[in-house]
Amino acid sequence: MEPHLSVRDLRIRYGHREVLHGVSLDIPRHGIYGIIGPAGSAKSSFLTCLNRTLALTPGASMTGTVTLDGVPTPSLDVSELRRRVAMVLPLPVGLPMSIYDNVAFAPRMVGLTRRADLDVLVERCLRQAALWDEVKDRLDQLGTRLSGGQQQRLTLARALSTEPEVLCLDEFSIAIDPVTTMRIEAVLVELKAKMTVVMVTNLLAQARRIADRTAFFLQGELVEEGPTEALFSAPRDPRTHDYVTGKFG
Repeated sequence: MEPHLSVRDLRIRYGHREVLHGVSLDIPRHGIYGIIGPAGSAKSSFLTCLNRTLALTPGASMTGTVTLDGVPTPSLDVSELRRRVAMVLPLPVGLPMSIYDNVAFAPRMVGLTRRADLDVLVERCLRQAALWDEVKDRLDQLGTRLSGGQQQRLTLARALSTEPEVLCLDEFSIAIDPVTTMRIEAVLVELKAKMTVVMVTNLLAQARRIADRTAFFLQGELVEEGPTEALFSAPRDPRTHDYVTGKFG
């Protein structure tokens, strides 16, 4: 089966400094693809290339190719690309509007205006983000008044509202308690039947629990990638072994 996303010889520079060095990999459709590695390995930078949000960073540039369903992403309308490939960043980005309107914003922009339909969509996305039970009685409250962890889950709900084909998560659990993290992980395992999930995580146990395939980045290099359990239990590269067994990182 053709990979959902394909990356070839991807290089990223910030000014004259190259931070990602010729990475090539394929991300299969309908699975969870984990990306692990110590800080400074350009994992997050790699993620922003998948929907061209790297272009929003001053001084950043990339070479190489990224294709979505075999189509080079630069040939796609950027708004359409970012609808199809949604991004959830490590720190929440709440819109200055109600909880309800945060989730309904993007669907309204593309023409979904019937209140009953929006109600169903908002509830579904908030449930998927493990937030519904906490906010269902105050949907008219400003989203920016939620706690940090709740705002992070609201950002996830907003990303899901566009029904993306690919959901990119950059350390989504950094501000979320362990119990809620496990609930969202369970949702991600369910969602992979409908979409592809690409997940940068610094939690090795998280990658091992839910990722179908995992890539190990080190200092801007793709060291190794493959089925998750094989990468953790029988890595081919000694650097991978040292990282997943806690000798550095």
